[in-house]
Amino acid sequence: MIQRPFGKTGLSVTPICIGTSALGSFPAQYGYEVSPERAAATLHRVLEGPVNFVDTSNEYGNGESERRIGRVLAELGGVPAGVVLATKVDPLPGSRDFSGSRVRASVSESLQRLGLDHLQVVYLHDPEKITFTEATAPGGAVDALIQLREEGVIKYLGVAGGPIDLMRQYLATGVFETVISHNRYTLVDQSAEPLLNDAVQRGIAFVNAAPYGGGMLVKGPDLVPKYCYQPANADTLDRVRKMQQICESYAVPLAAAALQFSLRESRIVSTIVGITEPDRVEQTLRLADWPIPDKLWEDLNPLIAAGKKGVL
Repeated sequence: MIQRPFGKTGLSVTPICIGTSALGSFPAQYGYEVSPERAAATLHRVLEGPVNFVDTSNEYGNGESERRIGRVLAELGGVPAGVVLATKVDPLPGSRDFSGSRVRASVSESLQRLGLDHLQVVYLHDPEKITFTEATAPGGAVDALIQLREEGVIKYLGVAGGPIDLMRQYLATGVFETVISHNRYTLVDQSAEPLLNDAVQRGIAFVNAAPYGGGMLVKGPDLVPKYCYQPANADTLDRVRKMQQICESYAVPLAAAALQFSLRESRIVSTIVGITEPDRVEQTLRLADWPIPDKLWEDLNPLIAAGKKGVL
């Protein structure tokens, strides 16, 4: 796969990034379990394939995502050459503790689970869990991340969250080299547009997560009547139903249109797609390469444009 510059970091990443939230086995959110053996087989397929970008987090599967990645990395003798592995710092589970000391503890846990002595990319994860003032106060979460970068424990810093205005505040600090937005640049919702523009203007790598909106844009609104894991309203369901019908008339899977909507946006460096089975690597690559005629996009555009200000 042709790689893209990862902002100003000097790293290069593939347009597709493999997300590993569900690989840690999180049935409460995803509705199914993933065995350690299946996760290992999936990770081997990913790390031996053309995708060079993998995303995880301290909290995924209560740490099990990182532990499973760490076991595979040990089998491979470390992070394969050219692979970019990103993780995230999270509060103490079940608490609001997102202090500077907690950030250091989160990084320490990640290093131990992954079996590494430093981390390439670390994101401040879901910073909406505390106030911006708390996070940026002296000795707070952002301060701790900066110190860890200065100490060489972390190479590059990012911020990953939902609320667009809050994320823009974090980018304005000048601290971060990358940003993840989720569920806010899809066929249904493009409310991340201001954040995307900010990132480009500042030379910050914009990574787009959840192009399928939690499954609706893969299986359709009748099978998955939720967006971002919440019940979708009638207008959204109707809009996606019409998108699905248009895609079917061109013999194009809705999932292919959803994925390529993100991939074709040149301002997006990489798109995170979660997988939990080895075969999903090839399936994702096929969706990324599925031929989509310009006329299909022309037909979809009026339905897409309704999401410029968010999910309707």
